[in-house]
Amino acid sequence: MIVAGFGCRDSVDADALRAALDLATRDGPMPTALATLSHKASLLAPIAEALDLPLLLIDPTEIDGVSTPTSSPASLAAYRTGSVAEAVALIAAGAGSRLIIPRVISPLGGATCALAQGIAA
Repeated sequence: MIVAGFGCRDSVDADALRAALDLATRDGPMPTALATLSHKASLLAPIAEALDLPLLLIDPTEIDGVSTPTSSPASLAAYRTGSVAEAVALIAAGAGSRLIIPRVISPLGGATCALAQGIAA
């Protein structure tokens, strides 16, 4: 499974989220699922539906303290992890998963995306 994890501001629009996904997948594989924090579901649902991909929702407590290779002061302050996108992707991809594309920032601002690969069952 390849999961595209997203971090974003509450005010982000679909174009910024899609631009982050396009940037992450430019040099990486297409995801088989999208993931975000549970309270951001309504922001990603239209993209998941348009791509016919499942949207995996992660409770914010699950990313608390998850170690990530990149770091944002805002993510650290709000969620105690360096990157929401990376942490969500790793958690959603399951135990033993690894990042294959670290966090990229949407050229339109307000959104980040990272890709993680899970271990096939």
